[in-house]
Amino acid sequence: MTQVAFIGLGNMGGPMAINLVKAGHQVKAFDLSPDALALVKAEGAEIAQSAADAVANAEVVISMLPAAKHVLGLYFGEQGIAAGISKQALVIDCSTIDAESARRVGAGLAEQGIAFIDAPVSGGVGGAKAGTLTFIVGGDIANFKRAEAVLQGMGKNIFHAGAIGAGQVAKICNNMLLSVLMVATSESLQMGIDNGLDPKVLSEIMLKSSGRNWTLELYNPCPDVMETVPSSNGYQGGFMVDLMAKDLGLALEAATQSQSSTPMGALARNLYVAHQRSGHGKLDFSSIFKSFERKA
Repeated sequence: MTQVAFIGLGNMGGPMAINLVKAGHQVKAFDLSPDALALVKAEGAEIAQSAADAVANAEVVISMLPAAKHVLGLYFGEQGIAAGISKQALVIDCSTIDAESARRVGAGLAEQGIAFIDAPVSGGVGGAKAGTLTFIVGGDIANFKRAEAVLQGMGKNIFHAGAIGAGQVAKICNNMLLSVLMVATSESLQMGIDNGLDPKVLSEIMLKSSGRNWTLELYNPCPDVMETVPSSNGYQGGFMVDLMAKDLGLALEAATQSQSSTPMGALARNLYVAHQRSGHGKLDFSSIFKSFERKA
């Protein structure tokens, strides 16, 4: 049993914290949302009065926040909880941020003698609830091994990608590919519909053919093809367009820094930003399908 401080209880963080409770860990959680706190309290987590209160006496500190500015602010900004974290604790940031910010957090904590890894996740809200997330870890191998027991309470696949920041790079590479697959799957299905095909039948054909991919298998963007995915629930839940647009921005920043050629990633970002600006930012990212529908 590990004493875990969990900060950030959104669509992903809340289920992750609950799974840690179910795995037998003592979880002290904090979020700015009373509703989010109530959900994890109902599952057995202890509620902290502040982020600083959450980390007091914690053996492991986990943060799951929207962007780099929130992560940096939490540890070194106005809240400045780094000073209250035990020197024996391990800090795990599961947010998706740029690699340089992850390195800044790691360096700042190292100055205070505190171990750190970046461990962004893949698997969406469904994976968070089911405890089947993939964790992509950047950091010292010894700290990676320290983290495994806790990460196993929330995920199924745990990878060590390299030094601090490597987890973030691997995550944005994955999400860039995912965005391209979702766009291509959406336009292919819509082209079939426009030519009189049943999207369920076309999906089955492509699943058994060379176009097979993750979106067809587990996350079909066309409504009413799969029952348990956001597209069949008005594109509610899941991974928001706002977050995909953010991740694609991070991917293109990384590509610029490394002078990598990413024309498909750039096109996908343009499409997602346009979709976002059309008022769909809070919908699941599979709602990009709507961009290809014929307008009346």
